[in-house]
Amino acid sequence: MIEEALKHFRMGKPVLIYDFDDREGETDIAIPAISVTPKSVAMMRKDGGGLICVALHPKACDRLGIPFMHDVIEVASEKIPSLKSFVNYDIRYDSRSSFAIWVNHRDTFTGITDVDRALTIRRLGEIVDYVMIKGKEFDLGREFRSPGHVAVLRASDNLVYERVGQTELSVALAEMAGIAPAVAICEMLDDETGRALSKKKAKEYAEDKGLPFVEGKDIVKAYRRFKEEELLVFE
Repeated sequence: MIEEALKHFRMGKPVLIYDFDDREGETDIAIPAISVTPKSVAMMRKDGGGLICVALHPKACDRLGIPFMHDVIEVASEKIPSLKSFVNYDIRYDSRSSFAIWVNHRDTFTGITDVDRALTIRRLGEIVDYVMIKGKEFDLGREFRSPGHVAVLRASDNLVYERVGQTELSVALAEMAGIAPAVAICEMLDDETGRALSKKKAKEYAEDKGLPFVEGKDIVKAYRRFKEEELLVFE
């Protein structure tokens, strides 16, 4: 299923990613950011229902100057003391959040429509391609404003070797596919239970739509093999 997922990513098509039974236990719809259209956003908000975010490779974040939101709040708390208590983390399934900044492209109006969010997401993907694949510099503030309606997520520095959230899993999949490591992700929620969509229902959705369903454990295994092979090439 990994190969099928990589094939879909290379074609700019959606993939369903399930993390782990003992983590969030959630399935995300994942679409390469560079291929996102208004129809993609509509699909994620209707069939997913969770928060639509864009996961970025840590190297791209470094080159674009995108920090973790908890670092922003920590620095801001020096001037606004009431913010200090917000940086005490008590997430049950992880040590910290991957949230960075929230942005809108400067050419958007409100920023929330399918058209506006697609522009913001797609342009982020194009810029990540520009700075990572082409090795160029880019001033992100020239095209984006913050706060906005699209949440940017910063993957951990060592990807799945350090943290195995949807952020890292989706970016690792993009890296293996050889495309710009910027991925729009959205949790799949269940209207009936008010909780995350079960793995069983997510698999049924994937089968019905003809989409690959890939689990976090398989992405981790494939990515580690991918990096080992990459090291052998350079030895």
